[in-house]
Amino acid sequence: MPEAPLTLPVLIRTIRSARTQAEERELVQRESAKIRGAFRGDEADTRASNLAKLLYIHILGYPAHFGQMESLKLMASHRFHEKRIGYLGAALLLDEKQDTHLLLTNSIKNDLLHPTAWVQGLALSTLGSLGSVAMFRDLAGEVEQLARVGQPSVRRKAVVCAVHVVRKVPDLIDVFTRLGEQLLTEQNTGILHGAVMLISEMCEQSPQALDRFCKFVPQLVGLLRNLVVAGYSPEHSISGISNPFLQVQILRLLRILGKDNEDASDAMNDSLAQVATNTETTRNVGNAILYETVLTIMGIRSTSGLRVLAINILGRFLLNKDRNIRYVALTSLQKLLQEENSAVQRHRATVLECLADPDPTVKRRALQLSLALVSGSNVRTTTKELLVFLETCAPELKSDCASGIFLAAEKFAPSKRWHIDTILQVLTMAGSYVRDDAVPNLIHLIGGAKELHGYAVQQLYKALTQDISQQPLVQVATWCIGEYGNLLLDGSCEEVEPTQADPEEMVSMLERVLQSHLSLPGTRAYALTALMKLGTRLQGSDINRIRSLVSIYCSCHDVELQQRAVEYNALFRKYDHLRASVLEKMPLVDKSGYTEEGSEKEQNGREAADAPRILEVAPAPSDVQQQDSGQVSDLLDLLGGPADPPPAQPSTGTPAVESFLDFLGDLKAPASAIARMVAYEQDGLLVEFSMDRPPLEPTLLLITATVSNRTPHDVAGFCLQVAVPKSFQVELLAPSGSTVPGQGGPPITQLIRVLNPKKLPLRMRLRLAYTLPSGALVQQIKEINSFPEAAWK
Repeated sequence: MPEAPLTLPVLIRTIRSARTQAEERELVQRESAKIRGAFRGDEADTRASNLAKLLYIHILGYPAHFGQMESLKLMASHRFHEKRIGYLGAALLLDEKQDTHLLLTNSIKNDLLHPTAWVQGLALSTLGSLGSVAMFRDLAGEVEQLARVGQPSVRRKAVVCAVHVVRKVPDLIDVFTRLGEQLLTEQNTGILHGAVMLISEMCEQSPQALDRFCKFVPQLVGLLRNLVVAGYSPEHSISGISNPFLQVQILRLLRILGKDNEDASDAMNDSLAQVATNTETTRNVGNAILYETVLTIMGIRSTSGLRVLAINILGRFLLNKDRNIRYVALTSLQKLLQEENSAVQRHRATVLECLADPDPTVKRRALQLSLALVSGSNVRTTTKELLVFLETCAPELKSDCASGIFLAAEKFAPSKRWHIDTILQVLTMAGSYVRDDAVPNLIHLIGGAKELHGYAVQQLYKALTQDISQQPLVQVATWCIGEYGNLLLDGSCEEVEPTQADPEEMVSMLERVLQSHLSLPGTRAYALTALMKLGTRLQGSDINRIRSLVSIYCSCHDVELQQRAVEYNALFRKYDHLRASVLEKMPLVDKSGYTEEGSEKEQNGREAADAPRILEVAPAPSDVQQQDSGQVSDLLDLLGGPADPPPAQPSTGTPAVESFLDFLGDLKAPASAIARMVAYEQDGLLVEFSMDRPPLEPTLLLITATVSNRTPHDVAGFCLQVAVPKSFQVELLAPSGSTVPGQGGPPITQLIRVLNPKKLPLRMRLRLAYTLPSGALVQQIKEINSFPEAAWK
């Protein structure tokens, strides 16, 4: 005897009582087989109960596609409870991708014309959620008719359905325009709420509808004013505020109508001020209305006083105990900073207090806004607060905070000493989290402040004796000791009380850096060079100690350190008479702004641009030329060149320079430059490709990707990935950094090597990922098929 089918309550209890997933799966498969058999036997009496069980199985995640036709059959039933199950099944099992979806139109149309309001409501709800473009075009007239006349519940659902129709098929706006005008006089708040939603959607989709409904601004303002002054209504009031949902919708519609419209904005200014001053803020409902009021005030052409009032409302939100409200206020203030900087600056102290909030999201948003509020007038006080925050903040915030302080100090520093002190404090507290360009920028800053050389090297040496774990700080300190160590030895400093350093202690400190397991290879290279430069200012046993330290690294596993140590060791052994001149102080390098033309010159013609500088510096007398040629010969010997003296050159004015440039020309053939192209431009980021093809390797294409930021805020977490067809080979080298500095900062670069053995047209797919200043993670895929022929032919 076959087992009787289970009812829906029994099926739910049985599945819930299953002890294992396998047992549950077995129960579902057995019951699904029974339901499928019943559907195949066309048992009309049990169709509704079987479909209800199948929908429960579908909700659990098991396949239930075989119930689609049964849903259509139940929708056509004359019994309301079966029709309701059929519509529920259609809503769960059907979508626009299903062919069965096309069969819904007739059933829904018949039910829209049904005399019963309950059936009309089912049809309208299903049409709004499942309707396709073709279905909306066929049934728009019926929806519009039901929205005009009928029971209030049906009209309300018809108006909401009309919103979905307009959103999906903007061509049908003309069908509902007169309906929107008529419904604005409705007394039923549910229908009026739907009418405001419908008008908002039409105005967003059509400029003609926007112009048409602008004349209804006084009527909408009157509705809003009545809601604000209305008394308590048990049906529509929430927390003592009359119909807040309708107020929010009207405010949104006013924002749409008043954008870039002076007359409409003037008509609503007084009412917006009334809402902003009379709305109760003790409950979350009032805060929601006030926030929408702020968005409306800032979105239209409102008066300056009203805009200041809106900023002050957001300032009051910052004092709210609810963290969600504080987060919303911080986000809104950051968006309004460009337009109303002076008004937002008044709340700077409150924003800085939000840095102590225990919620990490509020803390991050407060940090972003605090950094954006830094200006020339408040840079000292704001930076002081940010440094206090940097010392105690979570590790995930240290990088953003340090980068922001760097940019603020570079832009608004009142003096070079304050600038250096601020950067040193950041390196001391969060050296491991700073940007990649922090070390060269600080070195350039110190090098350009000649009067502060003694002060900087004193402070850095003091910081180095206390902590060598912060690698950027150690790198800057060792560089300064190498360049300005004589100031430490002499104890000359005008800014603070000078302290004379012991030479043996300085060498010991650099030796400690070299031997520390915390030191990176780059840090050891800085320390090794500092030892060599310091050796030109020391004598006796200290020189021998430096020589022994250098010789240790002649067998180092790191190739860079080994090469550097071997060269330095050769200076000691063979060319001790050249050591002082080779290890002189570094000249100050010009730090020019990075522009498109300048970057092209820098990348494509760096060797050619350096030659004139050599020609300008090189003197012309013959005895100096002979001395220079002898030094060049010694240097070539040091690099492993021939020991014999070079043959005599014709006297053309600069023989040493010409022979040296000829030597460089033998090492590297000039590359053929290709026009630069824009690969990606969005969210303020600009990715440009500059391409070169080495003449000695015609199948190789070198692409330098330059990523610059045109927004004032840094873009963090930038990652570029590249894919090419199988006929190509691609190699992506490490980028110069992962944070793209704000406008005016140096871009990041990344080298891409593409091998094209068959010389086919180049196609490339880019995958870019980065985090916007707002915290949103962006992932984009871009395909490039427009490479110039010179890049692959």
